[in-house]
Amino acid sequence: MGKNMLIFLLLLATILIVFVLMVIHHDMHHFVIRNYEIHSDRLKKDAVFCLLSDLHENQFGEGNIDLLNAINDISPDAILIAGDMLTAYQELGHDRYEKIADFVCALCQKYPVYAANGNHETKMDILGGFRKQAYDKYEKTIRDAGCVLLRNQGTYLEEYNMEIHGLELGPEFFRKMVKYPMPDGYIEKYFGVPCKDRFQLLIAHNPIYFDRYKLWGADLTVSGHVHGGIIRLPLLGGVISPALVPFPKYDGGLYEIEKSKMILSRGLSTHSIRVRFNNPGELCVIKLIKDKK
Repeated sequence: MGKNMLIFLLLLATILIVFVLMVIHHDMHHFVIRNYEIHSDRLKKDAVFCLLSDLHENQFGEGNIDLLNAINDISPDAILIAGDMLTAYQELGHDRYEKIADFVCALCQKYPVYAANGNHETKMDILGGFRKQAYDKYEKTIRDAGCVLLRNQGTYLEEYNMEIHGLELGPEFFRKMVKYPMPDGYIEKYFGVPCKDRFQLLIAHNPIYFDRYKLWGADLTVSGHVHGGIIRLPLLGGVISPALVPFPKYDGGLYEIEKSKMILSRGLSTHSIRVRFNNPGELCVIKLIKDKK
């Protein structure tokens, strides 16, 4: 290989590396807004919900002001939080958790907020020690502010004829590489048989069980966890899930099984290896539209 060719290849590699680093930096510090429409004749009235997931203590401006401003511009009827606002670090930095609690409290001052935990909040709660202390403080803070935290619980919104359920899966459902089978009747154990006359909205952090959510009776499931596949490639989509599954079936967007739908947020950030490529954070806007019977 000639000297000129070697110089050219080194220059090309340098440009490529700089480009990749620039995209990663951009995608870790910016978010996009994606809109979805869901129709149902069981809804009493139209609504607009914002869906947040997988913030992992990231900050879009001081106090997440950029994210707050974007939500205020949308002026939704309610906020849905699909988990992993926190990260279960090995070492504790209290200020990280407090800043996210303050952000959720700021949302509660203007909007009804309905939340379910992801695997990171659950992990903090069950591991005990300083992690549980931090989680307990976070939970108390957001509940005191008015956040409806649904830990395998549901609530009925009469004005919309909608039930919102928050499913908190145990650690066994977040194993690496292997999909743990969900036992029959698992969801019914917490929520019973859903009322078919009401619109059923399920917040469930892990999307890989969409088929089970549908079988239970969810009209709409909102999920997160997959971070959009971390790295997204044209035509191929997300490259890998947090469970280390390559090219996951569900990586972000709208999915359907018969009449049941799932909106999978690509999340607002990531954790551990902090990389997102061709995959900026995502704020989802869900327009729920009442159809005539």
